[in-house]
Amino acid sequence: SLASVAELLRRDWRAEVAGVSEGQRHGLAPARELPGVADVRVLGAIGVVQLDREVNVPAATAAATDRGVWLRPFRDLVYTMPPYVISAEDLATVCAGVRAAVRAPRARA
Repeated sequence: SLASVAELLRRDWRAEVAGVSEGQRHGLAPARELPGVADVRVLGAIGVVQLDREVNVPAATAAATDRGVWLRPFRDLVYTMPPYVISAEDLATVCAGVRAAVRAPRARA
């Protein structure tokens, strides 16, 4: 754990978090227009798309992994907490995976 803290302190982690935050604001914004989306929010390096229904976890997981992204949606949330050191390209891929998960078919009632 000390090595992790040392690595964190060696970097400009505040700037990295700000970059991840801005990248998610940009990358998740199109989800606001998708059917069933109740809210899109970003706090620090955490990005969340909240649905107006429960997530169809198998369908959402399949949609995201088809795009090379592993997500763990739960309840009505599709969220991501990427590492501070993620590249802009990888972050765009993560955001595309979140949007795909949100577009996944609804679970049967």
